[in-house]
Amino acid sequence: MFKETDVNDIIINPFRLVGGQWMLISAGDRDDFNTMTASWGGFGFLWNKPVAFVFIRPTRYTYEFVESCEGFTLSFFGEKYRSALKICGSKSGRDSDKIAEAGLTPFFTPLGYPAFEEAEMVLECKKMYAQNMAKSCFTDTSPVSTWYADGSFHKMYVAEILKILKK
Repeated sequence: MFKETDVNDIIINPFRLVGGQWMLISAGDRDDFNTMTASWGGFGFLWNKPVAFVFIRPTRYTYEFVESCEGFTLSFFGEKYRSALKICGSKSGRDSDKIAEAGLTPFFTPLGYPAFEEAEMVLECKKMYAQNMAKSCFTDTSPVSTWYADGSFHKMYVAEILKILKK
């Protein structure tokens, strides 16, 4: 099934992987967890660590789980799971069992974070930095009217990539 892979052995196109294929951000524990589809984020090297950065609106149910946990997972899927990711991005875990509806099978990483057996790759991440986005911080204000007309800004998380699990 999954094999731990060194960060230096991963060859990906982050623009296609995150922006095109999407990902699931998942947090919580065996007793209670949630996931959401995301297409904003990326990868890099910061503070001498491999990192991922993601953006979550406080109105999303998954936000509560990410806030209350030390970390989260990012799960990446092949194209055949596009409909499952659409379900996870359009329904709330507050109101339904969207994971079952999407046909996904949860498992828990070595640190106990939720991920999915159907994924091709899972990043186990530990939060390092979080900050609410603010209108006053935009140097190019064009995204504000397009993405934040209602004033509902994302929170940005920078997380160390602790483990990469790959099929």
